[in-house]
Amino acid sequence: MHPPSALHEATRQSLEHYFATLDGQIPINLHAIVMQEVEQALVEFVMRRTGQNQSMTAKWLGVNRNTLHKKLTQYGLHPNSSDSTQGENHAQTR
Repeated sequence: MHPPSALHEATRQSLEHYFATLDGQIPINLHAIVMQEVEQALVEFVMRRTGQNQSMTAKWLGVNRNTLHKKLTQYGLHPNSSDSTQGENHAQTR
């Protein structure tokens, strides 16, 4: 067995922190929450790394440009938008 990767460890630590802040609340739809947060951060990071080049970003992510466009819209990350650092659909806990 291979040791956990740095990304795996960072994810585990983030989850530990997330659960510590729940104050006894039970998370609902945890998989969707984590996937949305990770996907948003990934798309945002790759867009910055590619200099906002959507064709290159789509290639790096292994998605087509239409899918990338939907993700950029979903997370409010279009390069020309007035506030590209804040996503529109943040995950919530109940």
